[in-house]
Amino acid sequence: MPRLLFVTGKLAEPALRRSLAELAPLAGFEPAVAVLPITVAALAPTTWIASHLRLPHEAHFDRAILPGLCAGDLDPVQARLGCAVERGPADLRDLPDYFGKSSGRPDDYGGFDIALLAEINHGPRLTLEEILAQAAEYRAAGADVIDLGCDPGPTWGGVADAVRALRAEGHRVSADSFNPEEVEAAVKAGAELVLSVNGSNLERARDWGCAVVVLPDDLATLAGLDRSVERLTAWGVPFRIDPVLEPIGMGFAPSLGRYLEVRRRYPGAEMMMGVGNLTELTDVDSAGVNVMLLGFCQEVGIRSVLTTQVINWCRSCVRELDLARRLVYYSCRRRVPPKRLEPDLLLLRDSKLRVHGKAALEELASRITDRNYRLFAEEGLLHVVNGTSHLTGTDPFALFETVSAQESLEPSHAFYLGYEMAKAVTALTLGKNYTQDQALRWGFLTVEEESHRGPKPKEPG
Repeated sequence: MPRLLFVTGKLAEPALRRSLAELAPLAGFEPAVAVLPITVAALAPTTWIASHLRLPHEAHFDRAILPGLCAGDLDPVQARLGCAVERGPADLRDLPDYFGKSSGRPDDYGGFDIALLAEINHGPRLTLEEILAQAAEYRAAGADVIDLGCDPGPTWGGVADAVRALRAEGHRVSADSFNPEEVEAAVKAGAELVLSVNGSNLERARDWGCAVVVLPDDLATLAGLDRSVERLTAWGVPFRIDPVLEPIGMGFAPSLGRYLEVRRRYPGAEMMMGVGNLTELTDVDSAGVNVMLLGFCQEVGIRSVLTTQVINWCRSCVRELDLARRLVYYSCRRRVPPKRLEPDLLLLRDSKLRVHGKAALEELASRITDRNYRLFAEEGLLHVVNGTSHLTGTDPFALFETVSAQESLEPSHAFYLGYEMAKAVTALTLGKNYTQDQALRWGFLTVEEESHRGPKPKEPG
């Protein structure tokens, strides 16, 4: 087995050895630990680490793993050890993930077969620059087609210009209108799909030369759908059937049944679902709703999904759906639950809470000798620890008052402690992991943060 050297400080040594005892047999390596003469190795630059490593002369290692927050070039450490050196995770509790022995995406994960249409609402009210900006945002989030939404009322004279501009930027475009003049102008300008047709405008579709979305004339009974499908087929017009998803309280359950009925009637037909009637009209964050709807679509064979992201809780629907279609595709193809596969969709809570435990925190506190404060948040309590105290509680204001009474804090240090305590309380409130000087994880919404605690660490001693 490869022999791996893990470099750490005195404070983390016991926890690291416990973690390696469990991980090494699973990951297939022989571990060794080098303990530096410093409390926290992450505070030491690599040049200092290289000069303070103490190893037997006959020691040989295949790789060396430094704490992820160590600053500096790795070459001095590599020259000292004579093996490859890399930075590991910032938190040693993430070592299982680092070695691929925890939850995460399989190597063949990421495929999908559901097309994602993102609607730009109220196109006539927007400038061309605003339309292009929205389209670029949607494409970056995963949209395959930009759906140009037209308003009821007067014909939008600028629809052709908008379609041409979108096409010039490389976008695929659909036109969302029942106004035949708008549709004809959009199609001539390059729109490849029209939303939508039913018995009222079906005749127009034979001359457009593009695909259409076909709706029943009566949603509740699917009346008129069979006739429309028959005529579109005879004319050679490509179509997708949308039985229309209804909001909760207004026929949601029967509307799901309509999709199943359409699939029964037309086993090979292309189908589409517009998810906005559920995501936009339900008081709940949209990510979970989108995953459930995409799971339904994947199983039923609905290969086109239309979304909007207008109301604030839907502001990231396009990205959510892009991630969700990959998750449900893998789940259905592999016949496995869609669990512990897509961490980017876990926005509110973390998948697993990492806990040091009371005994480990007390041991850690007993080893700290300096005045720097370490913050922890677990099992409902905030912990504020340094070389002279170990404070616990649930009220950050009370803890800060105690800290302030013990010593005079510089304004910048006081602000830092307050900021970190706010993050810690947020983690406790929502059920998230808190690691000092690191961003809370919000799935694909995470914004990494750069520590502003102070100047870059100087070489110890």
